[in-house]
Amino acid sequence: MFVAIQQRHTDQTDNTEQCNTGQTVNTDNNTHDTTANKNTTSEIVGALTLVVFRIPTGVKSRIEDVVVTESVRGQRIGERLCNKALEKAHLLGATHTDLTSRPDRKSANRLYLRMGFQPRDSNVYRFRL
Repeated sequence: MFVAIQQRHTDQTDNTEQCNTGQTVNTDNNTHDTTANKNTTSEIVGALTLVVFRIPTGVKSRIEDVVVTESVRGQRIGERLCNKALEKAHLLGATHTDLTSRPDRKSANRLYLRMGFQPRDSNVYRFRL
């Protein structure tokens, strides 16, 4: 299952506290799009992808591609997006959520540690096709 989460705001300064959250589900029943917006003239300022999948040992999830517009960084948008994704993963039965982040993304790594993510003692491999 694939879940895309986006947060929207207008050009007002306090864009994180006044957001209303809504959810729309696409007709294919595999894609859910959750948005937080203040009004119809808002712009997307952050997004991430939550991938939820079943394997023989249970339901797993991953957060991928966390992106927040540079001009609004530091306003806890990334944290709110991650919290919404974790909530959704839990509701879908995931036992844990993984994510990766490059070491040079210092503020993102601090955020993930502050939120309770823990580094794993594991190797990550990639096979190029």
